[in-house]
Amino acid sequence: MNITEKEKEAVYKTIYNRRDTRGEFLPDEISDEVINRILDAAHHSPSVGFMQPWDFIVVKDKNIKQDIKNAFVVAHDEAKEMFDEEKKNIYSKLKLEGITEAPIGICITCDRNRTGNTVIGRTANLEMDLYSSVCAVQTLWLAARAENLGVGWVSIIHHEELKEVLDIPSHITPIAYLCIGKVSHFHDKPELEKAGWLPRLPLENLVHHDKW
Repeated sequence: MNITEKEKEAVYKTIYNRRDTRGEFLPDEISDEVINRILDAAHHSPSVGFMQPWDFIVVKDKNIKQDIKNAFVVAHDEAKEMFDEEKKNIYSKLKLEGITEAPIGICITCDRNRTGNTVIGRTANLEMDLYSSVCAVQTLWLAARAENLGVGWVSIIHHEELKEVLDIPSHITPIAYLCIGKVSHFHDKPELEKAGWLPRLPLENLVHHDKW
């Protein structure tokens, strides 16, 4: 099936306008129909050996979200002490999550034993199943953006704490906790770029031909 010119433009527009959303969430509810659409899109992500190692935990309960927020605060305070004074000052002013503000949280996990020990495509590099679940994160994110929903990846959290709060089995690996919801606006540039944390690197400095 060929992609039309208009469809191609829509895909690129979605990619370039994807943002990590933190402080812009609105309390509006999201319909189950929309949530199911973005989950189904994520479920159609590429995976090594077609093992589809992901599971999705949809979080709406306010108490559970508060427990996740508490775990974030612990990891956030630890992280702040890792930076030099200049960066620490900037870091302290950044809002890096929207856990309790977002109406929906989705935790994406990886079941590394889903299809047995030997998986096509994972024989040389065992971590390929983890990368497959990361692909599901990206696909969900783009689908959500196409639905005009904001997504924020809460990476500043200890996975063991997340597993405890969400009753995730010991053999399952958490990959991402995502905050999802309608937003007041999308930023024209990533917030960390606007805050002067880091610039976007020039593409020409990152592309190599034939060899490094």
